[in-house]
Amino acid sequence: MKLLAFDYGRKRTGLAETDELQIIASALQTIETPKLFEFLKFYLEKNSVEAFIVGEPKRLNNERTDSSDIVDQFVNRLRKVYPQIPIHRVDERFTSKMAFQTMIDSGIGKKKRRDKGTVDRISATLILQSYMESKQGGF
Repeated sequence: MKLLAFDYGRKRTGLAETDELQIIASALQTIETPKLFEFLKFYLEKNSVEAFIVGEPKRLNNERTDSSDIVDQFVNRLRKVYPQIPIHRVDERFTSKMAFQTMIDSGIGKKKRRDKGTVDRISATLILQSYMESKQGGF
């Protein structure tokens, strides 16, 4: 069974998934947020998901951000629509900066780095990797 991670945003949501053995986290795609539950319906018809991993926005001082309420609303709706799938929250501080740096380190050009969808997908992958590492005791 796979894990599915979300970098949830008002306009777009980045998605990442694991393989069936939950060894590798890979960027999946970026979805316009209003179409997210429609995408999930089709995704879950074809894939078995053990858990949802949702990035939790926090400030450097660990306080909630302006985005915290919309992410909470998303998590509550996710729980209602898919009550059988557990949801785990992961601190997403620095994921956007790390995603941007990952793109630079990978040699991705400036034009592609401006694509916020790419940043969202990489951020979701970093959220998923963080969860997987914490589950394995940080290895």
